[in-house]
Amino acid sequence: MAMTPTALPTALIVEDEPEIAELVKFHLQRTGIDASITRSGRRALELARHSPPNLMVLDLMLPDLNGLEVCRRLKENDATKSIPVVMLTASGSEEDIIAGLEMGADDYVTKPFSPRVLMARLQNAMRKRGVSATQPADILTRLDGKLVIDRQRHVVTCLGAGISLTITEFEMLLTLAQRVGFVRTRKQIIAAVHGPLTMLSPRTIDVHMTAIRRKLGAVGAALETVRGVGYRFSEDGLE
Repeated sequence: MAMTPTALPTALIVEDEPEIAELVKFHLQRTGIDASITRSGRRALELARHSPPNLMVLDLMLPDLNGLEVCRRLKENDATKSIPVVMLTASGSEEDIIAGLEMGADDYVTKPFSPRVLMARLQNAMRKRGVSATQPADILTRLDGKLVIDRQRHVVTCLGAGISLTITEFEMLLTLAQRVGFVRTRKQIIAAVHGPLTMLSPRTIDVHMTAIRRKLGAVGAALETVRGVGYRFSEDGLE
């Protein structure tokens, strides 16, 4: 699993629920990890043997080969036994957790999960194996410098002035601003900010979006509503 100085660390997400797989991939990519997805345990073993990833996020319940068996086979193979494995599953029974750890998993996260907690666990598993992600710049600048988002300090500057946002408002703005022009549904925004199984009314997102636009003033026009779909951040959104 050695990396060249310029290569990004890689992660393989083994998950048969598309929304959860995409959510995990999104958050891994945000931290500078090149992530890919498969829903098959057998395919995961093939990929790991051919090109061992620096991390595997492994669901327990898979359509062909369960996660415990995948983990067991990984740890029995000299070529793949050093891959850090974090199990991500809806099964939170003590027996399953113990079985996963005994098979060699580095950690075990149950669904529903907090994206922040999951990422902290994944980063910790990689650090223990001597792999660190290449963090992107902590400061995100948009609209020719009119909007600056400091991810490390949770500070937003708009037209040179500091803007007070709630944690939820900050995460919503960051989620949209990181993918300029990319439309995200209300459900995707909720999942990115609060986790995939959080039950919130889409109306809640609309209320938060109205508040963010109001606080950003003229810059708020960059947060565009895509009728019937959701929202996007547009560099051409200013009047």
